[in-house]
Amino acid sequence: MSGIDISAYLARLGLPAAPPSAGALAALHAAHVERVPFETLDRPPDIDPRRSLTRIVGQGRGGVCYHLNGAFHLLLRELGYRVGMHAAGVQSGYNPNPAGANGTHNVLTVSGLPAPGNPGGRWILDVGSGEGFHRPLPLAPGTYTQGPFTYRVRPSEATPGGWRVDYDRLESCSGVDFTLEEATTEQFAATFDRLADQEMSIFFVYGWVKRHHATGFDELIGCQLSAVGPAGRTTRTLTTAEDYLAALSQIFGLTLPHLTDEERHGIWERFHHIWTTRDFRKDMFPAGNRRHRPQGDRNRELSPQ
Repeated sequence: MSGIDISAYLARLGLPAAPPSAGALAALHAAHVERVPFETLDRPPDIDPRRSLTRIVGQGRGGVCYHLNGAFHLLLRELGYRVGMHAAGVQSGYNPNPAGANGTHNVLTVSGLPAPGNPGGRWILDVGSGEGFHRPLPLAPGTYTQGPFTYRVRPSEATPGGWRVDYDRLESCSGVDFTLEEATTEQFAATFDRLADQEMSIFFVYGWVKRHHATGFDELIGCQLSAVGPAGRTTRTLTTAEDYLAALSQIFGLTLPHLTDEERHGIWERFHHIWTTRDFRKDMFPAGNRRHRPQGDRNRELSPQ
């Protein structure tokens, strides 16, 4: 696919153009998860990858997994990487059972880039979850450390022939299962509509924003701002529009230049109203549908997934 403004996308990531290599891929992945957040400040009408590119590059926005991994897939292909997209499913920290590769998430793989520690040259990528691994993981069984976090890659027990990444215990999700069958963005369109309007509509009701970096991840749910790292989770409540908009800009890189001041304050007013007039826990876990949170894991206090 041609016609993508590679220079503008790389400028959004703060990186120069470079030929495909394991090192360049790691830099692209790390920059993407740091600079392009998972965010649901509004409900995009679809997951078309070109419109996702406009949202990310032209408006300085983020999106959910389908937008972020879909746009990143286009960029990598334009840069010459052998990249594939695959159906996946995230296991919530509250759910004792893996979801399997049910298409409620997606991941990418890149092949043909052998490197020390990964002679097979196949890599797992995911820039669409707001947490998880900061740089690509080898698509090979093993335990891999990135900063203070440890990940395990193994064959999936929930998806025959698929793979599983077990997340670090500090993170709010337990892991992700995925298939190696190739998928296209279009295959996830109906699932996105269903999730956005039904099962996961709470993401858009409360306005979730997440981004991860080398030592942890930041998360904004409604008016609650959290930082998760090796020492655990710290949380504070944002009580003014100035604090809220500063967090969006300074922590998550969402300056929202395409909006007027009135529209930006309108975002604060909408989510502040929701946060102060509704009960997040009851909305997140309706009666009769509360999952047990593993004891001793304080970092899953308000996990969205």
